[in-house]
Amino acid sequence: WITGRMRIGRASKCYCRCYKSTSCKTRGIKSKIGRILVDEMVLKGDSMKQKTHQVDFCVVGGGLAGMCAAIAAARHGDRVALVQDRPVLGGNASSEVRMHVCGAHGENNLETGIVEEIMLENRYRNPLRNYSIWDSILYEKVKFEPNITLLLNCSCNELQMDGDRVRSVKGWQLTTETWHTVEADLFADCSGDSVLAPLSGAEFRVGREARREFDEGIEPEEADNKTMGMSCLIQARETDGPQPFIPPHWANTYLTDDDLPNRGHDFSTNYWWIELGGEQDSIHDTEEIRDDLLKVAFGVWDHIKNHGDHGAENWVLEWVGFLPGKRESRRYVGDHMITQNDVRAEGRFDDLVAYGGWTMDDHHPGGMRWPGEPTIWHPAPSPFGIPYSSLYSRNIENLFCAGRNISATHAALSATRVMATCALLGQAVGTAAAIGARDGLTPRGVYQKRIEELKQALMEDDCYLPWNVREVSALARSAKLSASEGDPEPLNNGLDRPISGEDNGWTGSIGSWVQYTLDGSRRVRRLRFVFDSDLNRPEKNMPSSYPLHVEPLGVPQAMTRAFRVEALDENGGWKVVAREENNYQRLVRIEIDVQTSALRFIPEATWGAERVHLFAWDVAE
Repeated sequence: WITGRMRIGRASKCYCRCYKSTSCKTRGIKSKIGRILVDEMVLKGDSMKQKTHQVDFCVVGGGLAGMCAAIAAARHGDRVALVQDRPVLGGNASSEVRMHVCGAHGENNLETGIVEEIMLENRYRNPLRNYSIWDSILYEKVKFEPNITLLLNCSCNELQMDGDRVRSVKGWQLTTETWHTVEADLFADCSGDSVLAPLSGAEFRVGREARREFDEGIEPEEADNKTMGMSCLIQARETDGPQPFIPPHWANTYLTDDDLPNRGHDFSTNYWWIELGGEQDSIHDTEEIRDDLLKVAFGVWDHIKNHGDHGAENWVLEWVGFLPGKRESRRYVGDHMITQNDVRAEGRFDDLVAYGGWTMDDHHPGGMRWPGEPTIWHPAPSPFGIPYSSLYSRNIENLFCAGRNISATHAALSATRVMATCALLGQAVGTAAAIGARDGLTPRGVYQKRIEELKQALMEDDCYLPWNVREVSALARSAKLSASEGDPEPLNNGLDRPISGEDNGWTGSIGSWVQYTLDGSRRVRRLRFVFDSDLNRPEKNMPSSYPLHVEPLGVPQAMTRAFRVEALDENGGWKVVAREENNYQRLVRIEIDVQTSALRFIPEATWGAERVHLFAWDVAE
């Protein structure tokens, strides 16, 4: 009945326009149709709450990239706001989409840093890989990190500019009917769809480049707006008896395997090939695409259960995703755009701050409408470097990007888009934001003045940067390393994992020791360890299906579980200055305050391995 704004009880003038002729009064509206009681409600929108947050760094998007960006910046001292439009964190890895986390192929190429911290927490706390527990781990990593303000269920839809800088973003939080405005010096768009790009006027691209533009052999002859599609995944659970399935009447029908050509039905898959939308608008058509994907998803399960023998008699449909997981939409244009040729050349950039190693996995835009192979696996090296200059906007001065929306061509995106890679990109951006906020630098300013500091900070936080060496502390460099057994010298070589056949670690038995003999009596305040978390472990972080009997995950057996550190006192005796009895993390930092001329690391237990394996032990003043 009411088509315009109205203000009641605030002024003598009436601002409403009613469906038919009316006369308005302070407490209601009389019309020929009836009466609407308004009472004390204010229908202008004044009843909605408004909150403003002032921070150093604002991250929009709470997938793994946004999470790692926020956590990294906060741990380096920034006041951070993380704005996420969903009730859970993790993006495509969350319980709402359920894609397991993929990353670089190859021996010892597992991604470390914050993403490894999260994975190890999950292995310790969630051995049966329950998605509610996984969600809670992602939640706590952000919610309980000092310096982070977390705004869930908050969708950014407006921003204010100051010239070519973003001044603030504004989002609507559905659950609290609150408008949140976040003012910051630096922003990062980790939303996947690059929601801040059209709002800010940042340059972006959609679709596939023409082959000739960057001389990319896997691109089409002519540019188009086609993208990789999106998927509504499904999961099944095995039971101890037969389980019928009655499909909804609106599900698609696939009577034979020929109706699903080149689509395997095996329960070990998460049915990633249930994919559509690449030939449509991957943002604005999402609701329509989701409806079509649900028809496919329920139809595929009907086929598995009711049309042919697929070994599914005792299996039940456990879960269907109603939120499509996206692969591609808008991509920012940065100072550098990564291309197919950059990937193939291993990406040995001077400003390398992260790496990928997934094959160029280019899904056909037709998805389920394409009867051929759903994807082409174009070869790519692992690892390949990703440059910092692809992680910020070319024309918006204070805007970073991280995740599947970085400055890359469609061809390069097909290798950089997987979530473990995106997590590394987020940690690089968050660390850069902390440096920028500290020194009053834009993202480009960090590139021009602080790129080496950024790289060292990332490696110090256990982010592997191929072809780069971490700088060991001055105190460790000046000290002498010795051990009761084995060669301890690799522990301070700045390479914290096996590389090209070199172990870069120390191996010893439980109860053995490694010793730093310092150059005289020195004050030691910080210890840094990198333990072996088995960078070649095969299991996914979360399952694609739930067999009846499954081995639980656990902390990698190679991990050092218990250890102590002793310091030589002035009387020549050894005194325990640090002890850990239940370690399950790869990167461990310990704050101490001791005056000593020598320190010993003594391992006391592993999580199952017979011998201890350590990649780094640093001591610092």
